[in-house]
Amino acid sequence: MDKKDNNFKTSSDIKQPEFLNGLSPDSTINKSITPGEYPFLRGIHRQMYRKRLWTMRQYAGYGTAKSSNQRYKYLLANGQTGLSVAFDLPTQIGYDSDDAHVEGEIGKTGVAIDTLADMETLFEGIPLDGVSTSMTINSTAAILLAMYVAVAKKQGVNPEKLRGTIQNDILKEYIARGTYIFPPEQSLKLITDIFEFCKDNIPDWNMISISGYHIREAGSTAAQEVAFTLANAICYVEQALKAGLKIDEFAPKLSFFFNAHNDIFEEVAKFRAARYIWAKIVREKFHAQSDRSCMLRFHTQTAGSMLTAQQPENNVTRVTIQALAAVLGGTQSLHTNSFDEALALPSEKAARIALRTQQIIAYESGVTASVDPLAGSYYVEYLTDSLIEKINQYLEKIEKMGGALQAVKNGYFQHEIQEAAYEYQKSVEQKDKIVVGVNDFIIDEDIGGEILHVDETVQKDQIENLKSIKRRRDNLKVTEALKNLELAVKDGVNLMPPIIECVSCYCSIGEICGILRELWGEYKEGN
Repeated sequence: MDKKDNNFKTSSDIKQPEFLNGLSPDSTINKSITPGEYPFLRGIHRQMYRKRLWTMRQYAGYGTAKSSNQRYKYLLANGQTGLSVAFDLPTQIGYDSDDAHVEGEIGKTGVAIDTLADMETLFEGIPLDGVSTSMTINSTAAILLAMYVAVAKKQGVNPEKLRGTIQNDILKEYIARGTYIFPPEQSLKLITDIFEFCKDNIPDWNMISISGYHIREAGSTAAQEVAFTLANAICYVEQALKAGLKIDEFAPKLSFFFNAHNDIFEEVAKFRAARYIWAKIVREKFHAQSDRSCMLRFHTQTAGSMLTAQQPENNVTRVTIQALAAVLGGTQSLHTNSFDEALALPSEKAARIALRTQQIIAYESGVTASVDPLAGSYYVEYLTDSLIEKINQYLEKIEKMGGALQAVKNGYFQHEIQEAAYEYQKSVEQKDKIVVGVNDFIIDEDIGGEILHVDETVQKDQIENLKSIKRRRDNLKVTEALKNLELAVKDGVNLMPPIIECVSCYCSIGEICGILRELWGEYKEGN
């Protein structure tokens, strides 16, 4: 959202400067003190939120495409500026809703998408050239992106006009989340195919959102979150370079996804450190010429793992602190969790409060008036320097192992996260860390209120809809498209064109993934 060019002043008529120079004299690292300049420690834009606010996204999706479409329209009507799509587990792992493997999971963790027909319903009445869409999908990212492109074409929208992000970060699935399908090497091939396709066909699309969020949710520290994320990013860049892409062709469209936790000053320092280190990596390791290639652009989501089922209204305060940390750290887009998400999918009221939290920070708090307002704080600069040192130590260790892919295979990431999670849980149980309402300040309560439940008829309706699509589509074209995909896999060519052909004739996710499973196999942890 653009901001008007006005005089920035406090209520006491004190002018709010664009930014102030003067880092802490104790800072030991030679850093830029100007926002918007390499190495972007203080933000990737000179004026940051003085000129344009971050994109306000609310991660949403549940049940059927129709019900999710209604929620998207509700959020857009209440001032949301970008969509963020949550998919259900079967969609994430490449099974159709009628597959016995996923019975009982339809529409539970997000929206169920079986075919292009569902995607058409999901975005019905939402012009795709007028909204930025983020899709949290990894193993089946190529298929969902293909569907999005196909929906745009049916709306008469040129794919070149599409804006948004596909998560497409498979390495963190092996590390922390588990919704992988194929072996890592084949998954990385799909990712580089998407890179190449986006470069040539969707120039404003962010082809990957390299995610530390789930690493943090699994229990990592702030330093591990950034280090492991950047190690994964290095792997993706190396794969793209091996495939013949040039760093300045694709690096400007890499994006990142980080968590925001409760320790506001460490989180602000974390975001500043991440920008600085990534800029140095892209310039010094990969020899990028363009400053845009060196910018770490990131989306932030507040910490789901910090939400409590006990006294859930306290989560409003937690989310506010976390969102403030993201804004002070210079995020490009933000999702604020709803206070009731430890209990169920968010209700409309809870989702609205979460969105209003962002709007109050943006329009009432004053923190957007000056760029990197905590710069020069002795404490924040000390934390920034310390995190840069710790993150670089991890990166050096991972590089000596042979990089992120090898670190995944030998279980290094997983072990480090498990150890950090154990230490945190022990500190909570021993009351070294206080979690209000959980291990102190406890009350007897009856948790009532408005809780959203997914209707159990969703699975039945979704399966009936899938059967109807399969009866009405041209099944000769389906057979031909799936055969073309099989040949493309065997020939080692870019798979995006044959996948787009498949989705356009209403092949299902399960059918497309079935071809890939047959040819590539499935990854089993420990293999």
